[in-house]
Amino acid sequence: MTNLSVNINKVATLRNARGGNVPSVETVAQDCERFGADGITVHPRPDERHIRRADVYTLRPLVRTEFNIEGYPSDDFLHLVTQVKPTQVTLVPDAPDALTSSAGWDVQAHFDQLVAVVDTLKEAGIRTSIFVGTDPENIRLAARTGADRVELYTGPYAHQFHDNPEEAIRPYIAAAEAARRAGLGLNAGHDLSLDNLNFFVRHIPYLNEVSIGHQLIADALYLGLEATIKAYKKELIID
Repeated sequence: MTNLSVNINKVATLRNARGGNVPSVETVAQDCERFGADGITVHPRPDERHIRRADVYTLRPLVRTEFNIEGYPSDDFLHLVTQVKPTQVTLVPDAPDALTSSAGWDVQAHFDQLVAVVDTLKEAGIRTSIFVGTDPENIRLAARTGADRVELYTGPYAHQFHDNPEEAIRPYIAAAEAARRAGLGLNAGHDLSLDNLNFFVRHIPYLNEVSIGHQLIADALYLGLEATIKAYKKELIID
């Protein structure tokens, strides 16, 4: 079954709005695992507006499932992750002031940079995933960098889903097939929800992992964290 990695950035956003350590990202991460999450994702940005570098160091010995760190591969970021050695690093092309990840890598334009970064992470024993769109050629190039996986940016799927789910999923099916043929593992994330997740999973073969944060934390405000994680895990079951 596809794994669920819970992105806890929004928990840190709430904590930072008031100061102190309420809610505690450490406690939430451990509770997510206790409630059934298969992994924890964080995205430390340069301005530390949500997850801070200190959080990453604190979380590392506490996370018992997969620890996934997202980020743009700046020198500072690479120093952090090669020290912490998470299970996986997901490389995103975000500018430092980006509100959220809203596009995948143009792998051809950044090929040499990505090859060097992937080599560095492999030397540290870290699985590498490259955040991409659905263009099959771009995915094939991602495989040539030496990356282990790609993460499909699912924002366009989510935005089109309610109007035309079959059309929304079509390019992702082709992308998943391209990743499989290239020998890449497959992750997905961005705007996946209780409404659109099961349809996505049922139509995308070989999906290793979904990373979900904003929507899951928003749902937890109404349902509670435990019930929300169990609900998302249920949506990952293919009958």
